[in-house]
Amino acid sequence: MSGAILHKDLAEGRWYQMSLMEQLGNIGSEVGRARIYKEKGDDERFQKAVDRALELFDLTLNDLRWRGRLKEIGRARDVFCDAILGGKEYNSNLTDLERYFMHFALAART
Repeated sequence: MSGAILHKDLAEGRWYQMSLMEQLGNIGSEVGRARIYKEKGDDERFQKAVDRALELFDLTLNDLRWRGRLKEIGRARDVFCDAILGGKEYNSNLTDLERYFMHFALAART
């Protein structure tokens, strides 16, 4: 991931106004984009989606409201990293992760 902030408006505070469900749902959107671009063989767009997802994970991990959830959020980030690297450690894949995060997006809408 490069040092440039990809979600400038979110990093400047808007992210920290979202609920955990909204944050995880947004991460899921990037996971879904990564899956789509991986399947299409579009390496450049895949990498950009991965970078955006990692940035959103990091913003979530830096959100002081979720102090008691850091282990869980960090584990989800680890599983995402495993999935993008082939799923060798946790047998993870982007399709399953997208499905996992979709539940948060749906919950945030209700």
